[in-house]
Amino acid sequence: MWNDEIVEEVRKHREAYASKFNFDLQAMYEDLKKAERKSKHKKVSFKPKKTVKIEIKARATAR
Repeated sequence: MWNDEIVEEVRKHREAYASKFNFDLQAMYEDLKKAERKSKHKKVSFKPKKTVKIEIKARATAR
């Protein structure tokens, strides 16, 4: 099987990060949000896209 060194490195770091929080997704989320709040980077938010309502008409079936 083909292995990508970059993918393997990312997986290694992901595993290490998750193990710091005992694989608790809520704890990881809170840690990431905390880091986001501390970050000096500008946050970008986009307006939601408009949705299109599609009506589906039932076909008449021959009997």
